[in-house]
This record gives sequence, C-alpha cells and structure tokens, in this order.
Amino acid sequence: MTADPSGEADVAPAPAPGRPAPARAGAHEGAHDRSVDETLRALETDRSGLSDAVARRRLRATGPNTLRVAKPRAAWRILLDQLRSVVVLLLIAAAAISFLIADPVEAAAIAAVLAINTLLGFSIEIRARRAMEALLHLDVPRATVIRAGRVREIDARELVPGDVIRVEPGQAVPADARVIEAADLRVDEAPLTGESLPVDKGTEPVADSTPLPDRRNMLYKGTTILAGTGSAVVVATGMATEVGLIGGMVGRIPDERTPLERRLDVLGRRLIWLALAAGALVTALGALRGMPLSDMVRTGIALAIAAVPEGLPAVSTIALAVGVHRMARRHALVRRLPSVETLGSVTVICTDKTGTLTAGEMTVTVILVAGREIAISGTGYVPEGTFTAAGEAATLADDPHLELALRIGMLANRAGLEHGPDGWTINGDPTEAALLVAGRKACLREDSLRAEWPQVAELPFSSERMLMATFNRALDGAIVAHAKGAPSRILDRCARALTSRGEVPLDDRTREELEESNRALAARGLRVLALASGPVPGTDDLEPRELTFVGLVGMLDPPATGVRETIQTFRDAGIRTMMLTGDQRLTADAVARDLGIVSSGDEVVDGQELAGWSPSELARRIDRLGACSRVSPEHKLAIVAALQDQGAIVAMLGDGVNDAAALKKADVGVAMGRRGTDVAKETAAVVLQDDRFRTIGAAVEEGRIIFDNIRKFVFYLFSCNLAEVMVLVGAGVVGLPLPLAPLQILWLNLVTDTFPALALAFEPGEADVMRRPPRDPERAILSAPFLRAIGVYAVLITIPTLTAFVWGLTTHPGSYRYAVTLSFMTLAFAQLFHLGNARSREHVLAGSRATANPYALGAVVLVIGLQLLAVYAPPLAAVLGTEPPSAADWGVVVLLALVPAIVGQARKRWRETPVSSQSAGR
Repeated sequence: MTADPSGEADVAPAPAPGRPAPARAGAHEGAHDRSVDETLRALETDRSGLSDAVARRRLRATGPNTLRVAKPRAAWRILLDQLRSVVVLLLIAAAAISFLIADPVEAAAIAAVLAINTLLGFSIEIRARRAMEALLHLDVPRATVIRAGRVREIDARELVPGDVIRVEPGQAVPADARVIEAADLRVDEAPLTGESLPVDKGTEPVADSTPLPDRRNMLYKGTTILAGTGSAVVVATGMATEVGLIGGMVGRIPDERTPLERRLDVLGRRLIWLALAAGALVTALGALRGMPLSDMVRTGIALAIAAVPEGLPAVSTIALAVGVHRMARRHALVRRLPSVETLGSVTVICTDKTGTLTAGEMTVTVILVAGREIAISGTGYVPEGTFTAAGEAATLADDPHLELALRIGMLANRAGLEHGPDGWTINGDPTEAALLVAGRKACLREDSLRAEWPQVAELPFSSERMLMATFNRALDGAIVAHAKGAPSRILDRCARALTSRGEVPLDDRTREELEESNRALAARGLRVLALASGPVPGTDDLEPRELTFVGLVGMLDPPATGVRETIQTFRDAGIRTMMLTGDQRLTADAVARDLGIVSSGDEVVDGQELAGWSPSELARRIDRLGACSRVSPEHKLAIVAALQDQGAIVAMLGDGVNDAAALKKADVGVAMGRRGTDVAKETAAVVLQDDRFRTIGAAVEEGRIIFDNIRKFVFYLFSCNLAEVMVLVGAGVVGLPLPLAPLQILWLNLVTDTFPALALAFEPGEADVMRRPPRDPERAILSAPFLRAIGVYAVLITIPTLTAFVWGLTTHPGSYRYAVTLSFMTLAFAQLFHLGNARSREHVLAGSRATANPYALGAVVLVIGLQLLAVYAPPLAAVLGTEPPSAADWGVVVLLALVPAIVGQARKRWRETPVSSQSAGR
C-alpha cells in the first residue's frame, strides 16, 4: 500500500538550499512524463526488444552497465599515507641528520621505529579493507531481457538503453527503466529514496515536475521487486542512472583529514620549533664555553632527538589499532584508522530513520473497531503479543468484531510468514506481513482461515484503486468480500459501518467520525489501513460496493532495540542527534518525538520547505533543526556541510545510495553492514556489522577512550622528553658536563619511554567518559593547561636526575662515566614511576585502578629488566657507556626516582578538585 493515511500529499524532494539539481540525460529525463509508446519511439525500440547487433553497438557507445563509485585506495597509497604525519617527517629528518654525522646506530634506531609504525598502520588498514570486501556483494547480477522477441538471461553489465527487461519478486532492478507492463508491481525503493513503504508501480505517465519518489512508472537501479511482475524499457545504465548520478556526486567530494590528523600536525609543527630551539640553545652555550664544533653539533642533535618523542607515531598507531580491535568486538568495522578517534570527537550525529532508528519491520500496534481502540503488544515479525482495551485483556471469544478485523487482514493478503534457523522471516509486502503477525498473535492461522474461507477471486491492488480485496466462499455458500486499503477509498465502497453505536448507515456524520479517527492515528505517526467486508452477489463484478466498514489498523516501524537509551546516552554526553529521512513529515515528527530526538524548541521540516531556504537561512536555523522529512541526497549533503561550517564534528549514519554523498562529506561516515548498499559501505569510514544503532554508541565511547589514552601517552612522553631537555639545558646553564650521552637519550626514547606509553593505549575508560561534553574540536592537544601539567612533572623528573648526577660526581670524583650512569638510571626509573601519574586523573592506588591495566604492570617489569641489562650486560653497557652502581648508590637512585611518583600521587590524593581531562588529562 502506498496511500498516505493522513491525507497529506507527498512532498517533492527539491534541490538542496543553494544547490542546483543534478542534470539528467535526455531520454532518461523525459521518460516518466511520456506515454509508453512515446518512450519506446524515443529509444528507437519496441516491446520485442533490441536486436543483438543493435545492442552490441549501443554497448560500445554507452559502456558497461556498472558503477564507478568509491574506488578503493591502492595498497601503495595506504602505505604512503602512513608517512604523511609531520611528526613522522620530523623523525625522518632526525634519522637523516644522524646518518650524515656518521652516527649509523642512532639513524638505524630511528629508522626501525619508523618502519614499525608504518608497517603497523599499513597492516591494520589493509586488513580492514579485506574485511570490507567480504561484506560487499561479489556476485555478478543477472538480468532477464527480451532481445529480438526472445526472452533470455544475460549479464546485467551488458544492458543498454532500449533493452526491454522482465522483473519478478526478489530481483534487484538492474538499470533505470520505464515501466511498460505491470501486474500488482511493488518495489522497495528505500535504498534510493529513503521511503520506508513499498512503492506501487504502473504504466501511466506523470507530470514532468514529479519528484523521483513519486514517479510510479519508473524503476531504478539497485531497488528490489517485492511483489508482482512487469516489464520495462531501459532508459539509463551505469553512471547515467540515478544511483550513478549520486555516485558522481560522491566522487566530487574531497577527502578531509580527521581531527586527530589535524591535531597531530599542529603538534608536529610545535615539536619542530621546540627541537630547533633546544638544539640552538645548547649549541650556543657550548660555543660560549669553547667546546669543539663537532661536540656542539652532536649535543645539538642529541637535544633535538630528546625533544622529539620517537615512540609517538608507533604508540599512536597502536592506540588506534587497539580501538579498532575493541570496536570490532562490538561489531563496528573501521575502514580508516584515524576514524577511530574521530568518533570520539563527534558533536552531532545525523541519522536515517528506517532500519537505523527503527527496526525496519512493520508492526500492527492498534486496531480501532466498533468504537473500541485495542492495543497490540510485541514488535517486529515475532507473532507474540497481547491485546488490551482500556487496560483490560481483549479476546476473540469476547469480541467478534476484533476477530472479523483480523480475519479481513489475513485473507486480503498475499504475504507469507516463516520460522527458520534465523528466526521469523517474511515473504512479500511488509505491511501485509504485519497483518499476518497480528492475526497470529490472536492464535489465528492464515492456512486454516483460507481453508475455511476458500478464495474464489481477487481484486489486486493498483495505484489507482488504492485497495485490495479477496472474494471468499463462506460455509453457507455465500461469497464474501474482504477488503483493505486507503481509508478514503474503502469508505467510498461502504454503505454501513461498525461503530460504538453498532452497525449503522454510513451517513455524513459517521463518515466524518471515521475520518477524524484516521487523522488522529496518522498524527501519532502510524501507517493507517481501513478494513471492510460484506456479501456480494458473485464474482462477475470485481468492484465490491455496499460493504460494511469494519475498522482501522494502525501500524508502525517500531524503534530498534536500545535506540532510546543510546540517544539519551548521547544527550548526556553532549552529542546532538538529528534525523534525516525520506518518510513523510507526520511520521518523522512522531518518531523523532517518541525517541527523544526532538523537543519543544526544535523544528521538524520537510524537503520542500528546506529547498526554499537560502544557505544563510539554513546556517541560521541549523541549530534548531531536529528532524527533516522527504529529504533528497542534496539536502543531506547541505545539512552536513552547514553543521561543519559551524564547527561541528559530524557523524552520518545511513544505509542507502541516497546517503552516500553525506556519508563521504561527514567527518566520519557510518554505514550498515547487513542491509546497507554497496555504495554506502564503500563510502563510509565505519561499518556497523550488526546494523544496530546502539553499536554507534559503543563506537563513540571507544573513540573517547582512545582520545583520552592518546592524551595520556602524549602527556607521559612529552613530560619525559621535556625532562630530558631540561636535564641537558640545566647542566649546561650551571656549567656541568653533559649528564647523558646521545645514545642514552635515544635508548630512553625508544625503549624505556615507548613501552610504558604503549601500555597507556590499553588503559580502560574513565567512569565519566560518556557524561562529559564533547571536547572543542579546534582545541590543540598541547593546550595551555596541558602544557602546564607537562612542565610541572618535567621539573619533578629533572631535579632528581641532576641531583643523582651531582651525587655521582661528588662521591666518585674523576669517574664521569659512573656519574652519567647514575643520572641515566635515575632518569629512566623516574620516568617509569611517573607512569602512574599519567594513567588516571585519580591516584592509581584507588580501589582496583592499580591492577585495572595489566599492560602497565607488565611495562614496569619489562623496563626494569631492560635497565638492568643496560648496566649489567657488558656488550650493551659498552655501547651505552654505563657501569654497575654500588648497592648504596642503587638506593640513592631508587629514592630519587620515586620523587615524581610520590609527589604526583599525593597531589592527586589530596587535591579537592582533580584536574579535568579536558585540561591536562591527569
């Protein structure tokens, strides 16, 4: 059924504000407003189809009937993309300089880190791409075509304009085509238009200005035949189809860098200046003290290396990989690594309705019969539920009118309901299947009813008639009509009506009462059908009249499991949800308000109204926009762009071809893995493998945890690296020799810093991760409060390290190597014990927090072991220039190294208001 139960006319999806409608090809453009014969003449064909020779010539001219959408990136591009970060480029420069000054060990060490980072990122993204390919349809579609009067099956890629095709239930439409014959033909066009209900097709021409969802005489590539049969002449193939036009629009949208990539670039530029400043300062101090030029250059390089956290790219990649793994366990497939963190930055979620917010399964929720409103519980196609009226149970034994209404719905029906290994499934029209499910909830069986009331004739549904009827023989031999359809069309065929006053003549007063009931149900967002029944003289006249109006059926596509809770979670997290749907305005308004998307101050608009807005009007009203109905792909694209222009980080959820452009334009596009079209899945950065809206909630939570953890290890690495710089600069300022050798600094950066930082990537989320407002998307990682916290802890690490160095020079005069060993070991352990300060905003000894991350405990043990090898393994000690400390000096090293941890944990324990994660993350 396609009648609008509210009586409201369908609204045309018009071009988006300020954007022209896409151009259409000649024959394609005029096909819907021409008669069948005119269309055939324009395409130089007839009902017997093209000859093989003509088809071959046209195929050479038009090309194959394929789409060129979202071509996957080549493997070499994925590999090259791993090296685009400014931080990575800085490390490449450091490795090159180390090599040029004849220090191949340092150069090789840095190169090894770069190789590990690059291979990690490449392997993760290439695996995601392969997993994505497994989700896509790999079979070659077939088409039934008439060529030279003969019916045959061909590869759908060989179709050309002018071919005549046959379509049957279950088939995907292989190309855009004008219907030339139709028998009860119904099509699911939701992937293209967003329309949740089946569309009935006919052959009559429509006005040239008719919007695409209302072109009842057209079939479009990628849609699915639900019922009936027909034939059509192909008017467009490949990229000239409506799907192809949307694909072309997708291809024109440039790829945008994610918020994390932009933040890391800002961070990299700051690192460059810090490294240059540190190297220049110490080199200048050395020159003033008369140091040899070669020593000054090496010291400057050492400082530059100290200023750059060599492990940052590898740890960042691994942190994102951890997020990918966690999301995969929660059924979200990430196709592009930085998109993991982008989800955690989202401030607005734009989402389709049908099958995303709703279950995609029509459900009868209310029957209005004989003046009584009977509510039916249960959702979807599972035939389990109860009937209640005014709070009391309603049964068929007590209510024969209810039994009559359910019987009409089950007999005037072509759908099927089956139970298999995957649960309950339907065959045919979802609306008719919902009527079967309602009957089964009352313990009626369609096979038993059909045996009791054998069908002798049928009046099929048509878009002109807007109703369907079956003629069934009763036990006494009488022929009884059972009809369902649009309320206005059913009323036109009725002479009587069941009301609270009993069966009465259908006068003007009664008709107005029934029409008001229809409007009231439609205002609740329900899809409304009318039911009627009555005896007929026979089957010679299949246009029943003088029927009795039995009642109204209200049905809806119920909210999917967990949607309301997820939307509330987003609201608590400061994330706005906006619904963009192809459905009608009343339905969109009712669903949006029921789910809590729209509140009293929000607007619900339709595509026609939106098309009348200028870009400035859209920008002015975008903050109050809660839901949009009857939207086109251009509308969705304009809304996403308007939100981004105001600084929002936008996630777009969709499953259809009509969502593809917005999916690509959004900061992170999220497609449905099961029912999503190939175009949507190829375009999106994230694919929900279970098609559940609440999975995006889990993905956003993981994204926030990942960003928190990125801040934690950035905080850890930068405070450690700044401490190294301060140790070198501080020693130079007071006239001390260098307390660390360049290779020791590299050892600290690559070994003892990297493993603890890597452990922070596995840190569990804070308790309030989904109760904070979204962070400012323009705020850099190195914000002022964040830098202050880094500076404080860098000082706490620097002072003990210099103290250990001075202690070594004092207690072992003349043994510079021994003093350097003490400062080296103190700095390493101080950085290691500082890990606890980075792990949480609370002190890590609180409750189970100390053991919440076993990787952190493992990193502590590993680094202690590596540091012991650095002084007790002769080959390694010789390379690093260390020697074993005495037992007493070990005590000094440990006590001094514990200072930053003790001070930091005491500060966290006793401060009344901990520093928020939005400032320092500690």
